[in-house]
Amino acid sequence: MLKRVFRTVSPWGWSFVLVACGGGTPAPSQPSPASSVSIDSPLARPALAGAFPARPLLIPTRRENVSDTYFGRKVSDPYRWLESGDSEEVKHWTEEQNAVTRRVLDRVRDRERLHSSLSDLLSIGTVGTPAVRKVAADKNRYFHVRREGQQNQPLLYVREGVQGADDVLVDPNLMSAEGTTSLDWWSPSHDGRLLVYGISQNGDEDSTLFVRDVEKKKDLPDKIERTKYASIAWLPDGKSFYYTRYPKKGTVPDGEENYHRTVYLHRIGDEPDNDTYVFGKDRKMTDSPSVDLSPDGRWLLVTVHEGWAKNELYLKDLHDKKQVVFSPVVTGVEAIFDATLRNDVIYVRTNDGASRYKLYSFDPKKPDRAGWKQVIAEGQDVLNDVAPIGVDLVATYLSDASSKVRIFTKNGEAKGEVALPTIGSTAGAAGRWDGDEAFYDFSSFAVAPTIYRLDLKSAKSEKWDAVEAPIDAGAFDVERIRATSKDGTKVPIFLIHKKGLKKDGKTPTLLTAYGGFNINIVPNFSASMYLLLERGGILAVANLRGGGEFGETWHQAGMLGNKQNVFDDAIAAASELISAGYTDSAHLGLFGRSNGGLLVGALITQRPDLFRAAVCGVPLLDMLRYHRFRIAKLWVAEYGSSEDAKQFDWLYAYSPYHHVKAGTRYPAVLLTTAESDSRVDPLHARKMAAAMQAATISEHPILLRVETKAGHGAGKPINKVIDEMTDVFAFLFAELDMLRPQ
Repeated sequence: MLKRVFRTVSPWGWSFVLVACGGGTPAPSQPSPASSVSIDSPLARPALAGAFPARPLLIPTRRENVSDTYFGRKVSDPYRWLESGDSEEVKHWTEEQNAVTRRVLDRVRDRERLHSSLSDLLSIGTVGTPAVRKVAADKNRYFHVRREGQQNQPLLYVREGVQGADDVLVDPNLMSAEGTTSLDWWSPSHDGRLLVYGISQNGDEDSTLFVRDVEKKKDLPDKIERTKYASIAWLPDGKSFYYTRYPKKGTVPDGEENYHRTVYLHRIGDEPDNDTYVFGKDRKMTDSPSVDLSPDGRWLLVTVHEGWAKNELYLKDLHDKKQVVFSPVVTGVEAIFDATLRNDVIYVRTNDGASRYKLYSFDPKKPDRAGWKQVIAEGQDVLNDVAPIGVDLVATYLSDASSKVRIFTKNGEAKGEVALPTIGSTAGAAGRWDGDEAFYDFSSFAVAPTIYRLDLKSAKSEKWDAVEAPIDAGAFDVERIRATSKDGTKVPIFLIHKKGLKKDGKTPTLLTAYGGFNINIVPNFSASMYLLLERGGILAVANLRGGGEFGETWHQAGMLGNKQNVFDDAIAAASELISAGYTDSAHLGLFGRSNGGLLVGALITQRPDLFRAAVCGVPLLDMLRYHRFRIAKLWVAEYGSSEDAKQFDWLYAYSPYHHVKAGTRYPAVLLTTAESDSRVDPLHARKMAAAMQAATISEHPILLRVETKAGHGAGKPINKVIDEMTDVFAFLFAELDMLRPQ
């Protein structure tokens, strides 16, 4: 929100990557004969015929007589044994599943051409918005990330002066031969002379903190483990910083190592075990504190996240030696309060009484709510981010899920709007708190990421860095249509396709969405999606309830007991694509990851007739047991828990794994997951694959792809991304009739 936090993922464990992306029936009965369709069967798609080995596509999976009783209702779970990822039997089963998937996808015609095209597209690179630090009266230092060509991981660069040359500061590609070491997050000191950064392995995101001397480009001895998703606040002298970390294994009960996030103070050169405890030990283990400090080092603010719809604020005056504990500023309010500190003022963006957010300011010496002053009122657009830079406020809005950037004075007087290139998105502005320049990113469906520098004195923007993509944005059209959901709610959909599209009702179309955690799905660049568009396909991106595109009311309409609204919205979107003549169910594909993977699972179990193919990535699918694994207790605030009678009813009503029904014609499904995923346990994909393979009577394959040395998605090396996306598009294009002739 207000402050720029330089990390790649949320501390809550979700990130959305648009890379392409009956009630209560127990688990299915024994496999039907149709579950063993041979690759020689006449039912096989012509595009895949001859690609399969001469053996059944599906592997019969052992079932056990396992069940649980929830509030008087018995629920079967015959594939419970597949939860044990470390067991030799599960490892062997996974190897067999991967082997079948490889035999199917490796021999799809046109695969080599797809791989080559994706290698070119995904090699165009990435760029990031810089962090600006003042190193001298007339000199700024700019820190930013960029990935080029076949580099597996983005590099962190430092630039001396706005027009200076970039110099490599941290290169994670040199830290592992396989490219699986990643830079998770980073934060420069106020004077730009030191940098703290987090490194993790194999996509597990379990960061280890290091401190680097920027000018010498060498690490200091300081090393702190368990700093996943770290929040950092440097003191002005650059000799110490506040940070968050998780407990070491053995210091908390087993299974709680990914909770109990706590704030500490580290002084450069000290042993981490001797760091000063600051905040968090008396909180619920699922509470997640982050930390911020005013530029002068006086005011220390802790924000405690309690889900995606609520947080609390606590403030401490470090100049007041008598103040031992933090003073509560906001507690017990069911709303979001995002704060940014300046020396004499604190800005707070909140949806308390304003679903689309408003901005307040208050004197930290007088933090009582009664003294807060409204700076920017709630409007028709969603106030998504505010960056106080110099004498201005750079505000980012969402207008029908597309970004707008507007400038205000510190008192909230409008100064004008920054012209953006087209319909697209920006994550918000960054700049020195006392500076006169702002940097913001911009991208759209066919516009590659570009970083702009905004001169706040002249109100003029110019390109600062950009990805050069061999894509003609003028060759594509972006439409905005709306579907009507089950309860009458209008669901917006972006459609991207080549100019001159003629609706014949059979155009291959890929629908992707998310619908959760207050996350905004906006026009964003996806290099791999150009493959779909270039071949004449349609990309459909739906804004479902549960997201934050239209404010907190929109979010809450898709969480907890309202989760079915999300699925109804997506069903309405798919139905609209068909009824409006864009495509039909034989040419409609579905893609989603994480919470979007849950969406895919719900849609293919509730409306299997609507889709020809579905890619279900790193998904949650067993919603009765999800909270028992990895960091999933953090998500109870969004989904609910089966340990509560009322919430059990919500979850059981849609839990995809529990709604797989024997004798159903399911579409082709590719489930993807990764062994090192520290967020969503791979057990969900394993159990769902076994259940669907046993239940389907369709000729279409149910495939499981389990990645090794990879996690939820953050930090995945480009070579693994290319391989995964080649599999995804080989699968989708084969099913949607998009493969080119030999």
